Amino acid sequence: MSDNSASNVGKNRQDDASLSGLVSTLVPVALLSLVYVAVFLVLRRSQRRYYAPRTYLGSLRESQRTPALPNGLFNWVGSFFKIPDVFALQHQSIDAYLFLRFLRMTVILCFVGVCITWPILFPVNATGKAGQKQLNILSYSNINKDTQNKRYYAHALVGWAYFGFVMYLIMRELIFFINLRQAFLLSPLYANRISSRTVLFTSVPTPYLDEGKLRKVFGDTVRNIWISGDTTEIDKLVKQRDKVAMRLEKAEVKLIKLANKERQKALKKGGNAGNAGDVPLDAESGSLAARWVPIKKRPTHRLGLLGLIGRKVDTINWCRSELQRLIPEVDAAQGQYRTGNYKKIPGVFIEFRTQAEAECANQVLAHHQGLHMSPSYIGIRPSEVIWKSMSIPWWQKLVRRYVVLAFITVMIVFWAAPVAVVGVISNVTYLKKISFLTWLDSVPSVIMGVISGLLPSVALSILMSLVPIVMRLCAKLAGEPSNARVELFTQNAYFAFQVIQVFLITTMTSSASSVGQQIADNPGSVTSILASNLPKSSNFYISYFIVQGLTVASSVLSQVVGFIVFRILYKYLASTPRAMYNKWANLSAISWGSVLPVYTTIAVIAITYSCIAPLMLGWATIGMACFYFAYRYNVLFVTDNNIDTRGLIYPRAIKQLFTGLYLAELCMIGLFGASVAIGPLVLMVVFLIFTVLFHLSLNTALNPLLYNLPQSLLAEEETKHGIDTEAARGVDGGQPGYNGHNNNGMGPVPSVDSAKKDIGEVHLAHSRNGKKPSAIMKFLKPWMYNDYLALRALVPANVLDYNNLYTDEVQTSAYLPPTVTSQTPLLWIPSDPAGISKQEVRDTSKVIPITDEGCVLNDKGVIVWDQETTRPPVWEEKIEY
Repeated sequence: MSDNSASNVGKNRQDDASLSGLVSTLVPVALLSLVYVAVFLVLRRSQRRYYAPRTYLGSLRESQRTPALPNGLFNWVGSFFKIPDVFALQHQSIDAYLFLRFLRMTVILCFVGVCITWPILFPVNATGKAGQKQLNILSYSNINKDTQNKRYYAHALVGWAYFGFVMYLIMRELIFFINLRQAFLLSPLYANRISSRTVLFTSVPTPYLDEGKLRKVFGDTVRNIWISGDTTEIDKLVKQRDKVAMRLEKAEVKLIKLANKERQKALKKGGNAGNAGDVPLDAESGSLAARWVPIKKRPTHRLGLLGLIGRKVDTINWCRSELQRLIPEVDAAQGQYRTGNYKKIPGVFIEFRTQAEAECANQVLAHHQGLHMSPSYIGIRPSEVIWKSMSIPWWQKLVRRYVVLAFITVMIVFWAAPVAVVGVISNVTYLKKISFLTWLDSVPSVIMGVISGLLPSVALSILMSLVPIVMRLCAKLAGEPSNARVELFTQNAYFAFQVIQVFLITTMTSSASSVGQQIADNPGSVTSILASNLPKSSNFYISYFIVQGLTVASSVLSQVVGFIVFRILYKYLASTPRAMYNKWANLSAISWGSVLPVYTTIAVIAITYSCIAPLMLGWATIGMACFYFAYRYNVLFVTDNNIDTRGLIYPRAIKQLFTGLYLAELCMIGLFGASVAIGPLVLMVVFLIFTVLFHLSLNTALNPLLYNLPQSLLAEEETKHGIDTEAARGVDGGQPGYNGHNNNGMGPVPSVDSAKKDIGEVHLAHSRNGKKPSAIMKFLKPWMYNDYLALRALVPANVLDYNNLYTDEVQTSAYLPPTVTSQTPLLWIPSDPAGISKQEVRDTSKVIPITDEGCVLNDKGVIVWDQETTRPPVWEEKIEY
């Protein structure tokens, strides 16, 4: 039996294409990556809006901007690396900083794995005498289980060392996160935000949809209460009003452009074109435009379905007439809601006087019946609320969640079919043993390498890109109350999807395709065959890491497709000043729920194969380093954050690494069992038990601190800032936390140098004899060098007056539905030499606010506006909720 098995393995060896597959994947991917990088280096110098908008864009505050880099091809790299990652924390958000930290942490995780596994397992595997060739000589499959059985102890002991390091790293990062999050959320600037003092209670029973009863429940700590209501009718009216207003704005701009185009033609013919001063502003409405544009050429549209059928009307006159009707109707409906005349729904926002009181209310049991007034959420910004979810009763949420989970499960099962095909293609060289696929033997090795290496990796990436869209829709259908919660739901669901599809299904089908014929010929040798061939499926993931790490990372950096789309949209489809400004001023954002699981899965795969095929760790290190570089540039210079999870993306990603540990240990146990290696098998079973106990203990100890703020620190902070609360009164003295900035909460805008100085203070504040601690000591003792007091120095400086963040109007209407507070939009049209815009402003302003300031239509018919200004007419100040 063993001879037959060895014979079959030998046949596979003769056809082994692991090295050719690697080369065939690496060469085209490397060339494409070089093209992407070259494009980035060239365009970065001239296209500042797309490749460095955070250095100057007027829609950002000075405190949110990043210092500009040198403009040469390569001289910017040194300055780029001098900017510390903590700069993102101080200028953007805690999510952005922790995302970069996770990428850097995975680089360290993989690199340390290289340092632990390669020196021991490479020589052990390479001299294993199982006769494997090419890349497979470095994997577990090259150990002869009959004559070299003792070598498996090396894998078991190396596994103990590396898996132990991974568990320590997980614990260390969770401790760091807890201290950083506490320091960040308890800083005066963040603690005084209205979102930090407001709790959302869902599934509130009807008797408690009463402000008086809610104040009795929560006492005199309550400042404001917003009971959500049905806004269906207001939503329709506001949507219709805004739609008509934007149609009027487009028609006005179109009319001005058309009239000035005809005027320019007249100028070229030598006629009297006139100018803005030729016609008084009290001239008959439309007379100026009528001089150049006949009535038949004025902007028109049809009133029927999709504007394709129905009566044709003059767009400007019709819109003015409609707005005369709609604007008063909207104002009346909003006034009715504000006076409390609406149908109440079971979602209530309660603002408390202080953050400590809000945290207390969020952590207590609010109602005596199960699933009532729960779950509750703190820290949700008004702009992130999903208002449709407020009306979902508790029983419907329960049903919806189970339905959504069932749908995702079914989706995973059926998605396995195309992913399985990808796994089979990755081992296409082994399929030539099947009788009707013998023709594959005639395919050149180079082409076969591309088919087995590059093609499945690209196909898998495309397949997985469609999933997050569905996951976010599922989260909203399940009743998640905010966009932040949607991202967290997507992060969990997409990670499960990635692990099952990208890893488990692909691994199983990849291994099955390589050994299926052998098992069919000799079923009794199944364990021997699997032990020899399962590690070979790692070759696919090496190709996958190459594609992800080089091509995808370089495309993330260069953003070629996005740049082309941006230029096309801005030049050809942004036809009004408003559209041009919105496209110019709004930065792209990273979707945490769909981006982070991809890299968590890569880390999980690397951990799983660390002792089976340690070569993979090297490519994982390179790939993650490329991603870290690309996203570091984007976070610091390009992207913005629209969704704030208050850092909760990080512990989820960190704890998901346990999946890699469990899979690695189970795979090792399975392989030791198939190889009949009893000693190593027992060692790995013992370590699996230790891992489970460690995991449970870690959750018990740290989970409460991951998601809640402790009352002890809340009391100390409020005592420090002179806030009289019940929590603060319970503290006797107390040493205020260390902060690297002025006690009054105000300070200069942090710079790169100040960020570096803060990092130094973190270490010096907790060192002995005033000496900076070594990197090893900082790593081994996070509770000493990364504790709450130390990390206070990394908290953003308070560049705003946190005692006067909000006007009275904002304070009282913060958590009203957006359609209730929506104001009539200001229309923005360009001024023109003929003066038509002045007349249109005069006539349209009788119905709706309109201005032609801040942009001009030049002689070529192109709208020109000051792209450097901070406040065009439609600019809205960003409120830090």
